[in-house]
Amino acid sequence: LSELALALLDGTVFEIVQGLLEIQHLTEKNLYSQRRQLHSEHRGLKQDLFHRHKEAQQCCRPHNLPLLRAAQQREMEAMEQQIREEQRMMDEKIVLELDQKVIDQQSTLEKAGVSGFYITTNPQELTLQMNLLELIRKLQQKEAEAEEKAFS
Repeated sequence: LSELALALLDGTVFEIVQGLLEIQHLTEKNLYSQRRQLHSEHRGLKQDLFHRHKEAQQCCRPHNLPLLRAAQQREMEAMEQQIREEQRMMDEKIVLELDQKVIDQQSTLEKAGVSGFYITTNPQELTLQMNLLELIRKLQQKEAEAEEKAFS
């Protein structure tokens, strides 16, 4: 903790942490937007298929309707499977990108000489690093509040 306190003295670490936080928020917003876009595309595909099926059923002769409905059911199930697979792939991409952000943050803080930060995937060490970041953020807020009082 004393090494961490020394690293915080000149305020550079606060600026680095703030920059990393902003990058993280932009990344999260971008990934969320990408996922929402994929969901919207999927919804459009489902609606198009539903309308095509409905039109085909209206034009179909009554004795062919059971065969048409069975074929349409298979087509719908195939589309649902494709959608699930694309969503799974998107979610995996998101997790990998967020994992990479964590590694980038760890590396940046390690290079800045912030004690306790190094590249790791160990859940306990990650929890410790998250707690250290939370402490840094709280100290940053306290410093900002102190500066506001000094100027008012």
